[in-house]
Amino acid sequence: QVQLVESGGGLVQAGGSLRLSCAASGSIFVIYAMGWYRQVAGKQRELVADITGGGRINYADSVKGRFTISRDNAKKIVYLQMNSLKPEDTAVYYCALETRGAGEYDSWGQGTQVTVSS
Repeated sequence: QVQLVESGGGLVQAGGSLRLSCAASGSIFVIYAMGWYRQVAGKQRELVADITGGGRINYADSVKGRFTISRDNAKKIVYLQMNSLKPEDTAVYYCALETRGAGEYDSWGQGTQVTVSS
């Protein structure tokens, strides 16, 4: 069983920064990809950024140039540095992990709230 623990969410003013962290533990043999999603109440969960084991990175267009994803493979931690935050970035942010090599995320964190005030 895989556990993901997120931290770093909170309340910040527009233009500010936050850094999210997600630590993975449990029965993990291979990490194929790690990513961050976000969800606003009443809307579908959307990909924010993800990074494969080979280091390929994807960003949502809405966060390009402002957010940076990185991972520490040895510690099994993925980070999301969020700069120049906007009120529209307000959401619950979820960490995701692909451990089965099936091309989809199979483990999810509990979510951390990010609120950006104008």
